[in-house]
Amino acid sequence: MIQAIIPARGGSKGVPRKNALPLGGRPLIAWTIEAARRSCFIDEVFVSTDDSEIAEIAENHGANVIARPQSMSGDLASSEEALLHAISVNKKCAAADIIVFLQCTAPLTATEDIDSTIEVLVEEQADTAVAVTEFHHFLWHDDQTGFVGVNHDASVRELRQAREPDYLETGAVYVARREGLEKHRHRFFGKIARYVTPPERVWEIDSFVDFQVAEVLLRNSKKADAVAKPGER
Repeated sequence: MIQAIIPARGGSKGVPRKNALPLGGRPLIAWTIEAARRSCFIDEVFVSTDDSEIAEIAENHGANVIARPQSMSGDLASSEEALLHAISVNKKCAAADIIVFLQCTAPLTATEDIDSTIEVLVEEQADTAVAVTEFHHFLWHDDQTGFVGVNHDASVRELRQAREPDYLETGAVYVARREGLEKHRHRFFGKIARYVTPPERVWEIDSFVDFQVAEVLLRNSKKADAVAKPGER
């Protein structure tokens, strides 16, 4: 059994009421719920929330709601706390073999990204799996010796195509075997597999500017779909 859990608290400092705000004609969280409900593998979709408006939105879009206590909904509460709480209070989550943890702040996530991350976990017999995207940028940081390269030798400037890619978490999809998640109480443990998400489907909402960019990206993706599938509009 595979169950999806979407943590979605009502509070947000950067963008107040972020998870319920409209994006492309629907609330932000609705994009993730709908992508998860189209999955070939997920049995049910659960939203863990402390907020009545988000709960109503979740139910209206076909998700089940797990009421999260206020003690697990503050700025310092981790997503793992919400996942473990859902497992502890919901029989279907407690009986799941695999838990799919989805972030509602990644509205470009496609059902393909969710299903493919589940598939790599199963195919590679991994304990956890994560959606990532290729990362070719040069990272720097300060240390005792000065300003130094993190993922490259600053004295050698390789061409992009000559470098082995690093991988950046998309912040969208995490998959874990439920027993291991309960034991380790963390989204990563044991053998970790990765699914590489196309860059055009990678975007996280953390600011009002992110909302504006997401609107454009969503419009462009709809145009691309219309061109690719003119008979299915």
